[in-house]
Amino acid sequence: MITKDIVIIGTGFAGMGMAIKLKESGRDDFVVLEKAHDVGGTWRDNTYPGCECDIPSHMYSFSYELNSDWSKSFSGQPEIWAYMRKVADEKNLREKIDFGVEVKGASWDEDANLWTINTNGETYVARVLVAGVGGLHIPNIPEAKGADAFDGPMFHSAAWDHGVDLKGKKVVVIGTGASAIQFVPIIASEVGELTVFQRTPAWVLPKKDKPTSSLKKTAFAKVPGATRVYRNALYWGLESRAIAFNGHLNVLPLAEKIVTRYLKKAIPDDELRAKLTPDYRLGCKRVLQSNTYYPTFLRDNVELNTEGVAEIVSDGVIDKNGVKHDADVVIWGTGFHVIDAFDYLDIKGREGRNLATQFKEGGVETYLGMTIHGFPNLYFMLGPNTALGHNSVVFMIEQQTKFVIKMLDEMQKRGAAAAEATLAAQTEFNDEIQRLVSKGIWTTGGCTSWYLDSHGKNRTIWPKFTFQYWWETRKVNAPDFIWEKTA
Repeated sequence: MITKDIVIIGTGFAGMGMAIKLKESGRDDFVVLEKAHDVGGTWRDNTYPGCECDIPSHMYSFSYELNSDWSKSFSGQPEIWAYMRKVADEKNLREKIDFGVEVKGASWDEDANLWTINTNGETYVARVLVAGVGGLHIPNIPEAKGADAFDGPMFHSAAWDHGVDLKGKKVVVIGTGASAIQFVPIIASEVGELTVFQRTPAWVLPKKDKPTSSLKKTAFAKVPGATRVYRNALYWGLESRAIAFNGHLNVLPLAEKIVTRYLKKAIPDDELRAKLTPDYRLGCKRVLQSNTYYPTFLRDNVELNTEGVAEIVSDGVIDKNGVKHDADVVIWGTGFHVIDAFDYLDIKGREGRNLATQFKEGGVETYLGMTIHGFPNLYFMLGPNTALGHNSVVFMIEQQTKFVIKMLDEMQKRGAAAAEATLAAQTEFNDEIQRLVSKGIWTTGGCTSWYLDSHGKNRTIWPKFTFQYWWETRKVNAPDFIWEKTA
């Protein structure tokens, strides 16, 4: 059994950011548990062709660890992962990480005011537990009749099998989400035949991506404050996009016209263009960006199928019209478990209450997207209703790590062994969130998305500006918490 004051789960931006802030605050009695053998989270695990960020590089990084050497506007997975490893090395984080340790569950000991964390090896005991596991780490592979009967390679984009040679092969891709629109154009040029099964078309914006000029790189490297100024300009530019999503729907038609014109120019064929045209408002589902996705469907070796998958057989996929599409390889581009990711957690709080059960029966509710009534000293990074559709989640992570430090300071000042949000504060926070998301495009846009739970409630998106989240987490509102004194 290993005893630490604080245990952090995961080494993505959230886990690394929390570790950095703990060290900066003078706290050294903590450990980070990582199931893999290197840092990076989703940017370590997702290695599919074309994997890159859809937020500009200078914003998708720590504000206190600026990088003046990004190669282009939207960096790819190798460059982002290299940045994360560099930060880990420079901040000496690896000495605080136990690699190869997968967390299986955690339970709160009410008598000792401690968390017991069960893993695939040692048991850890800690006063505070911080979950930086994120929402994009459990691949979603829908149940498909006959999937076990397929004879060839079959894998999800998040677990790309680089040992499979796609050259000249007949490939079926199921799903057209954010990952698929990145890898589909790349593999289309090497496969023999490519069939893409699309359930719902996406709004795909042109991507304003270009290499960073040598002049700009020089300015970032040599002009004091240049990188900071550029980042700040990016922040406010991205932040303005929230206006359209957060209930001000009159702004959306302009953006929709831009995409419609882009689609018409890219796809001259009326029938094909109709298949690729969404029947819901822009922003209702995640807005995607690509300059190469639409043109891919003009290739002679690429077919778009909108009939849906009926069955997978040993050598292909049969659509719902009964047409068989031969396949040597099947690739799932069907995204991740997001709202239901908590179903995979085995976390027990006060009186043995199970977090997954509580979320399923009572709704996915937290206070500030981080803390949960009945689960003392537990903090989620990028928890419910703190994901974004318009700006960088790294900004949200930074506010959360700072808030956790403020909570630890407050506990120390009060001599508290445990702290948890009151039910009243949690309810008030969620009522306000649900009031706002009900006006947003995610609810009113005419679609069903992974933003929504089984009851049609948005448990994913932060429905305000991000600077409002900064404001709401800038200090601890003590009456919103139950402070349990040290015995």
